Amino acid sequence: MRQKTMITTPKAPAAIGPYSQAIKIGNLIFTSGQIPIDPATGVFVEGGIKEQTRQSLLNVKFILAEAGLTMSDVVKTTVFMADMNDFADMNAVYAEFFAEPYPARSAVAVKTLPKGALVEIEVIAGT
Repeated sequence: MRQKTMITTPKAPAAIGPYSQAIKIGNLIFTSGQIPIDPATGVFVEGGIKEQTRQSLLNVKFILAEAGLTMSDVVKTTVFMADMNDFADMNAVYAEFFAEPYPARSAVAVKTLPKGALVEIEVIAGT
């Protein structure tokens, strides 16, 4: 089995359970779902879906940076939302972080997210 390497950075919220911010195996990085916690304060950013999406993606960006990657290395994203009616606003902010060729993406509405977040985002990136 290939060696798994934990990726961690203080620029993203610390894991608060039995999981890692990200794991590298082979040429792939798998991030845990990122909710809109500002790592400097330990609380959610103020605002709605746009602000929460931005913070979630910033958390992803900083985790990838710790692994020497950028958002352009992302090949797949999964976006979990508390309300699919927020899709257009989430998508507008999401588009600020990615350029063509865009990563593959799934976007789903779920009943609830950790700590009452409006959005949670996880990615897979390749080196």
